[in-house]
Amino acid sequence: MTITLTQEMLLSGYAGGIFPMAEHREDENLFWIDPRQRGIIPLDGFHISRSLSKTIRSERFNVTYDVDFAGIVSGCADRGETWINDILIKLYNQLHSAKIARSVEVWDNGVLVGGVFGITMGGAFFGESMFSKRTDASKVALAYLIDRLTVGGFILCDTQFITPHLASLGGIEVPREHYQQKLNAALQLKADFDLQKNVSKPYSLLQRNIQTS
Repeated sequence: MTITLTQEMLLSGYAGGIFPMAEHREDENLFWIDPRQRGIIPLDGFHISRSLSKTIRSERFNVTYDVDFAGIVSGCADRGETWINDILIKLYNQLHSAKIARSVEVWDNGVLVGGVFGITMGGAFFGESMFSKRTDASKVALAYLIDRLTVGGFILCDTQFITPHLASLGGIEVPREHYQQKLNAALQLKADFDLQKNVSKPYSLLQRNIQTS
């Protein structure tokens, strides 16, 4: 069913466990998605491999939050096939202005090379999309995102679906009913994405409750 989406409808949909997608970038319609199996990353189960740990410790990337939200959305939509159309881009930017949509940016010598963005509600973070133009850039973004969510008191990191890339980082699938229970509990909380005032130093990040191998 096609819909004309507003900010209020978008947030109501997330609160109910569904999310919108377009068929392609030029599509003027949106569709609600309600997967039987929902992708999530348990905040206490994020997996940092030895190679990713080495990349984080090297500090070759600079990580920021909400510095270039529009750039992150644009980077995520800049691919051959995308479900992010102009309607969603406009809504995401509006929600960012209201500090509901947030981003993590990864920079290499001043160039935006990766990141992730999503929607915050209560103690839930609804991950929308991520992109990477350098090896490990999106993984670094996710690591810093998980760190920030943990510090801020979030209990749910929704990824919508699970890809091999996300599975390698600890992402799992849970049945719709299980996800709804987790979502309902998360929405009762008042987490704070800005509780961590500064970007974590790599060693602090790796010492948090994140599994390494």
